[in-house]
Amino acid sequence: MTDKPTLAPLERALECARLALDKKALDVKILKIGRLSSIADYLVLASGRSDRQVQAIADSVKKGLKKYGKALDVEGLKEGNWVVIDYGDVLVHVFQEEVRRYYNLDELWSSAPTSEIPDAWLWEGKEGIPT
Repeated sequence: MTDKPTLAPLERALECARLALDKKALDVKILKIGRLSSIADYLVLASGRSDRQVQAIADSVKKGLKKYGKALDVEGLKEGNWVVIDYGDVLVHVFQEEVRRYYNLDELWSSAPTSEIPDAWLWEGKEGIPT
């Protein structure tokens, strides 16, 4: 039996963000919530413009992290409005833009510090696409 490589919580959150950005996710944020809640160490928030894009972003995260172990749970993938992927230490939320605005987790977790996403991964505003 071979052991899967492991990631520290911040490394996992960063990898989730990178994989989401690979599928042109919008407004990707990593929130450090470990001191505010016991549900996870990090939240990764991302948006897509359609159900298909939300599903593609979520699939990218799931497949990209498979080498580090399976997600504990995935909800909402079939519908593609709001997908939650639970890795225990990291929760990934991928929303359609209007669903994200409605539930406004950004505001709910506004007291959580953010973790920096490397500029090289960010695409919004770099390819002539309005942000």
